[in-house]
Amino acid sequence: MLTRSFFRHPFDTPLFFFALALLFLTASLKAVPDSSDWEGKWVLIQNESSNVDLYKTISLDFESVSSERIAMTEKWGSSRSHEEALELIVNGDTVNEFAIDHKVFASNVFMGLRRAVGGMRMIKANWEEAFQVLVFEEAYPILSSQGKSEMKSRSMFSLDESSTILTWSIERPTRPADQPLVFRFKKEGYRDSYYMNLKDDWDISSLLPEQAALITLQGVVNQKGPLLYFIYPETWDFRFTDEIFDYYKEKKQFTFKELPSLRRALAAFEGKVQKYVVWDPEVRTSLIVAFTVAGLEDAIVVTEDQIPLVEEFGMKSVEDFRGRFTGMNDFEIYTWAYEEYWERCSKDSIVWMGGEYGNRMKPGVADFGMYHKCFFTDLSTDANDPAEADEYQLADKLFSEMNEMGMCFGWHSYKKDKERDHVKLASSHLIRVSGLHTLPNMSFNTQVPLSPGFEFKNNHNVEPGETYVPDKKVYIAAVQTDALGIGAWTRPGRGDLPYAWQVTPNWLWMGPSMLEMFYDQATPNDLFIGGLSGPGYMYSKAIPREKLPMVLQKSREFMETLDLSVFEIMDYSEGASVEGNPDLPQSVVDVYFDEMPDAIGFLNGYAPAYTFKHQDGRSMLSYDYYMAPGRPEDEVRADLIELASINQRRPYFLLLHVRQWSDITRVKSIFDGLGPAFEVVPLDVFLKMSAEDPTFENYTRPEDWKPE
Repeated sequence: MLTRSFFRHPFDTPLFFFALALLFLTASLKAVPDSSDWEGKWVLIQNESSNVDLYKTISLDFESVSSERIAMTEKWGSSRSHEEALELIVNGDTVNEFAIDHKVFASNVFMGLRRAVGGMRMIKANWEEAFQVLVFEEAYPILSSQGKSEMKSRSMFSLDESSTILTWSIERPTRPADQPLVFRFKKEGYRDSYYMNLKDDWDISSLLPEQAALITLQGVVNQKGPLLYFIYPETWDFRFTDEIFDYYKEKKQFTFKELPSLRRALAAFEGKVQKYVVWDPEVRTSLIVAFTVAGLEDAIVVTEDQIPLVEEFGMKSVEDFRGRFTGMNDFEIYTWAYEEYWERCSKDSIVWMGGEYGNRMKPGVADFGMYHKCFFTDLSTDANDPAEADEYQLADKLFSEMNEMGMCFGWHSYKKDKERDHVKLASSHLIRVSGLHTLPNMSFNTQVPLSPGFEFKNNHNVEPGETYVPDKKVYIAAVQTDALGIGAWTRPGRGDLPYAWQVTPNWLWMGPSMLEMFYDQATPNDLFIGGLSGPGYMYSKAIPREKLPMVLQKSREFMETLDLSVFEIMDYSEGASVEGNPDLPQSVVDVYFDEMPDAIGFLNGYAPAYTFKHQDGRSMLSYDYYMAPGRPEDEVRADLIELASINQRRPYFLLLHVRQWSDITRVKSIFDGLGPAFEVVPLDVFLKMSAEDPTFENYTRPEDWKPE
């Protein structure tokens, strides 16, 4: 896996893509193991192993390992247990004999078998592959209801490619060949972590102080590895935390212990956190500044009431904001913070701790900002608000002093500006937005690498070289954006109809195993597509035109790695669909077609947009319908029928965007009532057919368009 120092600076291309290639190379190469890889205690991974019945668990302790000899102890159970120590000559010929002093038939205690006490357990041991595969050929007497017989077995112990997982398989000639006993182990301490359940209470006067302290505790302890994970409530924007948690246990060999309180968490990590920052609940912005300090100093944030608790665990104050910012506005506070901390902060990433305002804050991404030593802010990015002109100028200054292709984590303030203001300003400085202030556990997720040998494989429906000729009907393709619909992936109905999901390419390094989970879970009806406008959320019209080819080249590299064939664009830099112009000029359209020659086609918009282009044998289509979550199903169905009536030429290609709060069961119910004139097809087939028979009129935004 890549070192954490790389992830500190993940945006320096070509270094990024060189290191990305290294990630996949090292994931698939087989390291040469040695004796030290075996030595130590190995503990059972229960969910990946055969049932152990009474004993529940097994451990193996290799005390010394060489090419000629092995000393090991196998222990079945914990409080109620059976243990045997073995010292073996390993050459394939020597019979190692051990007196049987206990009747227990440990591998299957509920079978009517017992070992013959006083007999001998005889083992021939051999390295089938040096320090990779160890084989025991065993024989020993057993007693069953019909008397005494000899039991023979073959045990194989094998290390995986990373030398972190040990598999012990037991075959017996008396047992069906396709039902061996298989036990999988990990080194004691490997991927042993903690988890906590957080509550849906983010008020300053209630649980925000405690949960902010916990999130910063996560940001500190995860500097040393993925140690603390949070399961967020069902009402959290990002609904996958429990599903990812289960995936880590089932597929990534994590073992988690629950921590029920802040006090228990501090006790579990005592000695690993030595500093704290005091923020002032009377000045909400002091918490945002405190996050900056927490990342720079490896500290947790606390209020005055929490000081006795953290000092009980030996922590010392590194900054105290009580009364520091009283009477100051946000511009003044952030100017002070800029002068005090900006020089020490990362120039590759920054956090906009926006979203909720007033008495609430949902700082889910704070741990990741700490991990990357980010500057935290929620400055206004509205260039047209005279009341916030100072904030805008400071926000512009911050972006201008960052490195090109850096990242802005978090989200704009719902109180101060709009999404389009925020993304436009960031894009103008070649900064990519990862737009979710509630994005959780990323200091944990970024350190869980892909499984060895894993490759991203999409569910393509288009065969190379094939021609897809449409019939005279209405074709619908449904697309769910907003980073896999934020939480729609886990909602009812997925897999019941063809569906496209926008995948966030930056998760490739932010949370590689998160992406692996989605690819693992995808059904044949789930197609992943790339976006949004660039390698991250950007507005192509706001990107300096001479830089756009470079930006799209990086997008293309992500597309190739993630096996994506469709790319989506959204641009509200000239206002949203209704009051502005979401369409693309021909000069921008040309860059997409030129820089992404392998893309089957392109999408544009969020709500309906009007850019349509047939070019170089491919199509760029805009959304013709936005399925708002609150619109009744009958009205949605009537809208689609009316659109098909207005667009009379057949085939008619109706591209439909589903907002993330609609699950697929609802979407399918709507589609099922449309009748035989409508057909729902996979998005890649939809785009190929639209290029074969482009019944839409070509339209791009005039180059000299100005807002009215």
